[in-house]
Amino acid sequence: MIVPSVVLIGVIYAFARPPWTAVRVAGLVIAIVSFALLTVARFQLGNAFSITPQATKLVTAGIYSRIRNPVYVFSALGIAGLLLFIEKPYYFLLFIILIPLQIFRAGREARVLEERFGEDYRKYRAATWF
Repeated sequence: MIVPSVVLIGVIYAFARPPWTAVRVAGLVIAIVSFALLTVARFQLGNAFSITPQATKLVTAGIYSRIRNPVYVFSALGIAGLLLFIEKPYYFLLFIILIPLQIFRAGREARVLEERFGEDYRKYRAATWF
């Protein structure tokens, strides 16, 4: 997960200028924590990661024991944090488009996982958030 780190460093470098308001600091903290958790989630997903839903393995440990789609959740939070940090509110329009796309993708993955893992996936889904 080099890409989130490079993006984060690049954005910080490009926009690290005064004033350091509470909103900017909060955005930066949210971005850093979210991208760190995104990296952890991606590593916990291991070989089960794919661009398209493939259901090779049902990952239910670590962050996945609480959140079914932590990569989507933490990437969205990281982007929101960066948008707060750079103080470009009109970019939130793009963020608003991202959320339904992530929900759609999660739904597609859920269908594939349920077809492949059946009752095991349904129990997992009932015990986790998004």
